[in-house]
Amino acid sequence: MSSSQGTPLDYDVLVIGSGAAGLTLALQLPSSTRVAVLSKASFESGSTWMAQGGIAAVLDPSDSCQDHIHDTLVAGAHLSRPGAVEHIVEQGAAGIQWLIDQGVPFTREGDHYHLTQEGGHSSRRIIHAADATGRAVHEILLQRARSASNITLLDQHVAIDLITRRKLRLPNNRCMGAYVLNKHTGHVQAFRAGQIVLATGGAAKAYLYTSNSDGSTGDGIAMAWRAGCRVANMEFNQFHPTCLYHPQAKSFLISEAVRGEGGRLLLPDGTRFMPDFDERAELAPRDIVARAIDHEMKRLGCDCVYLDISHRPAGFIREHFPTIHQRCLEYGIDITRDPIPVVPAAHYTCGGVMTDEHGRTDLDGLYAIGETAFTGLHGANRLASNSLLECIVLGMAAADAITRETGANAREQVEIPQWDESLVTNSDEDVIISHNWDELRRFMWDYVGIVRTTKRLQRAQHRIELLLQEIAEYYSNYRIGADLIELRNLATVAELIIRSAIGRKESRGLHYTLDYPAASQERRDTILAPVNFQWPGAVREEQPK
Repeated sequence: MSSSQGTPLDYDVLVIGSGAAGLTLALQLPSSTRVAVLSKASFESGSTWMAQGGIAAVLDPSDSCQDHIHDTLVAGAHLSRPGAVEHIVEQGAAGIQWLIDQGVPFTREGDHYHLTQEGGHSSRRIIHAADATGRAVHEILLQRARSASNITLLDQHVAIDLITRRKLRLPNNRCMGAYVLNKHTGHVQAFRAGQIVLATGGAAKAYLYTSNSDGSTGDGIAMAWRAGCRVANMEFNQFHPTCLYHPQAKSFLISEAVRGEGGRLLLPDGTRFMPDFDERAELAPRDIVARAIDHEMKRLGCDCVYLDISHRPAGFIREHFPTIHQRCLEYGIDITRDPIPVVPAAHYTCGGVMTDEHGRTDLDGLYAIGETAFTGLHGANRLASNSLLECIVLGMAAADAITRETGANAREQVEIPQWDESLVTNSDEDVIISHNWDELRRFMWDYVGIVRTTKRLQRAQHRIELLLQEIAEYYSNYRIGADLIELRNLATVAELIIRSAIGRKESRGLHYTLDYPAASQERRDTILAPVNFQWPGAVREEQPK
């Protein structure tokens, strides 16, 4: 590996990813800590920016942490790790207060904050900023980061791979930095840091239909795997039940809160169907609702079902769902009068890089937080609005751990070789990369989607093996670009998803297979370890009881 950009850029902490998790961590670090935060695209992008519903936390006196913990465990099909659930739920109120102190404009109702209810929750505990909570949070955190003298924000920077002592053939393995493609210049730059944080989000772009942005390509999970970290529960991919179905609409989510405020799911003939599948009807957890919609679409051969909130007062709808109302109007749908055409879409990666409750991974010096990480919170299915909660709480926890460890693990002035930029781009390969990207997302949707079978998974495994061989050849022989980086990561994560799904001989939560339709009596996580995995002591096994 050899950057024409010369000497590595040095920081105390390198944060790869600029969503709620990464920015929370950066802002929680002492002002004396030199921090770089990388975004692969613009800062006004990504899953946090697009998040609508809100953040789950116990804020009402009539609610309790025990109830929130119980709801999380039930939604997770009893595969969540109780210790992780308790830690994150109990820190929720403090995380929300910190956001309020930063200036996040959560919606108020009189002298208190308005709380809504979403599927799987037994109480109103979702604090929100109308129906654009993620954007409201992200805007404030970006403002704070831009005004912080110790934080350097770098957009259009795509991380390629982590730099470890093992890769440099040095003893005492630990993470030391990363090679990063600067899209502004087209060159690769080495970043060196005492602590590296992966906050790159999930991998929903592995599927043909997704509510996520184009950047959700599993970068952090793939880089950590290649660096020798374990991953867990990659088979649990959450499909959001209600993504807007329209030929001009791309990745636009119809928030869970619409159902929380009384929205009803209807067949094309206007018949309500969710009560036939679950006593909680539209407020059942997402995996149940998504499978019900998938079942009805296949049974009837229809392209979509409909979500109807028009029975609520028009003023209420416009006040609580201004973003959804306006976007649907752009497509000729007035949700105060018309039902919304919806379909399920890949939404959230419940598995990820294994960490402890402070975000530490198996590799010293490397942290993972947010959707990139597997903390054990989500189990077999994420409870609505627990994702931003996890981002804030784990961002704060990881910052605390890094603050305590930075002095003992200051960056080493080890020579890092430059990236080899002698290879040239072959324009013919760009077309093949595009074709491979499309093929991967299609067979993942067809064979590793909402409903699975062993035969479908075996077909997917065969295809991913061929794709990985082709991608390895491109990567070795052609100059690197953002599309190839993302395709390589996406294929790596797709293989991890397929392997994990084949290994789970039961139906639980988001993993539903026709060959094993019942849940097993044994509750276990699916843990994959790289061939060169060694126990460094950062993450310990704790199987749920």
